[in-house]
Amino acid sequence: MHTSRLLLRTGPALVAAAALPVVLAGPSTAASGISVSTTGSTVSVVTGACAQINGSWGKAALLTSRQANFAQGRQMALAGTTVSQSAAWPGVSPGTYTVVVVCSSGSTAGTQSVVVSSPSAATISATSSPAPSRGVLGGLGGAARDYGPLTLGLGAALVGSGVIATGWYLRRRSKPYRL
Repeated sequence: MHTSRLLLRTGPALVAAAALPVVLAGPSTAASGISVSTTGSTVSVVTGACAQINGSWGKAALLTSRQANFAQGRQMALAGTTVSQSAAWPGVSPGTYTVVVVCSSGSTAGTQSVVVSSPSAATISATSSPAPSRGVLGGLGGAARDYGPLTLGLGAALVGSGVIATGWYLRRRSKPYRL
């Protein structure tokens, strides 16, 4: 009798705890963002966040520091499959640029800054030291994602349930005759 009451009390909590990782994995895989890289004077971007609408995946724009919005940049149409879409800009002069990807649905897949160095500077930095010339670009930018309120709420619920479960477990251990 004691075991059946214990299962009735803790069963729903165990089922919810087992299902929570599956729920949390869903939104995070959908928001994949963008990945920007440079090879010589070519800048390329890859994303998996866009869906094809009316035969178009969307567009990517390469903006200089003087350009304020998507329409002012060098635009390229995204090409690819349902798993991965990409665009590339050859012959980019040295400088700091911002890459913006806008899907055909109108939503922004991501924004990331990139530094294109001259071919001679790239050769010198490759032979002298592997450290980046500007250091680590911490803070907002390519290293940060904009998680939605659903993901943040589920994370907070997970942390809260962990704290409650820990308190319940410690209380139960101090008085083994009680639930």
